[in-house]
Amino acid sequence: MAAILGQCAKGLIFIVSAPAGTGKTTLVQMLAQEFPSIVASVSYTTRAPRLGEQEGKHYHFISQQAFKEKIDESDFLEYVQLYQDYYGTSQQWINKQIHQGKHVVLVIDTQGALQLKNKIAATFIFIRPPSLEILKARLINRQTESIAIIDTRLTWAQYELEQADLYDYQIVNDDLAVAYQALRSVVIAETYRTRKN
Repeated sequence: MAAILGQCAKGLIFIVSAPAGTGKTTLVQMLAQEFPSIVASVSYTTRAPRLGEQEGKHYHFISQQAFKEKIDESDFLEYVQLYQDYYGTSQQWINKQIHQGKHVVLVIDTQGALQLKNKIAATFIFIRPPSLEILKARLINRQTESIAIIDTRLTWAQYELEQADLYDYQIVNDDLAVAYQALRSVVIAETYRTRKN
């Protein structure tokens, strides 16, 4: 039997940010598997796919030219440039989902999240690593990037951690099962919140 969330007239938006390697994508996938009313937004990006990544499942992989055309056409709710590549969220897709009663989770960088802070009604959730040392070990174990790129990501992670207090909730992913229960509890509570608008 499918798990059911609180009854909302319209779907809600949840924004989840975390440094690379913290486990945010895994946590959001767990939510979507448990709750059929939750969908994860698939971002557009100009970066090349990593090993195992699939078009339309992990990202929509497009060229820099196609991305810039989408910017010109105001297709993006938010977009950022990170590590020489662009990432963006489709506004049209999100609007369609929430009007169908789906709760949308945007897994986006702090730059994109803070663009939306006073622009849309959303619940902002930050996933923290236990420490930068543990995060570095996770990135190395992932074996998808060079040490130089990992060091760049760790420098950016320090900045992201400094932005965490701007979010509504912070969850430390030290133990995946515990972190998931915390995230799940936040989402359930928000779908039952009494809203004034």
